Amino acid sequence: QVQLVESGGGLVQAGGSLRLSCAASRRTFSSYTMAWFRQAPGKEREFVAAISSTSGSTRYADSAKDRFTISGDNTKNTVYLQVNSLKPEDTGIYYCAASSSFRTMRVQFWGQGTQVTVSS
Repeated sequence: QVQLVESGGGLVQAGGSLRLSCAASRRTFSSYTMAWFRQAPGKEREFVAAISSTSGSTRYADSAKDRFTISGDNTKNTVYLQVNSLKPEDTGIYYCAASSSFRTMRVQFWGQGTQVTVSS
């Protein structure tokens, strides 16, 4: 069973920063593309960013290219999402995901999510 455990969410003032973490098993981290999605209140879950476990290549949603950075630490089997200059519209639940395809981003496994709330 694949387990993805997110942490790092919380209440932040607009303009602040957060770093979300997602811990995975070594096999998961090395075998899957790791990604972040988010779901704002009343909206559908949307893709934010992904990182390839094999090449280290990254991809971002257009809305995330300027303030979001995804990275991975192979020694800790952890993927991170750094978010800067937070805005109230960044509020939502952020989910870690594991996908077998960097190209299609079809998700095989989800984490439980971590809440991010940005106050204005």
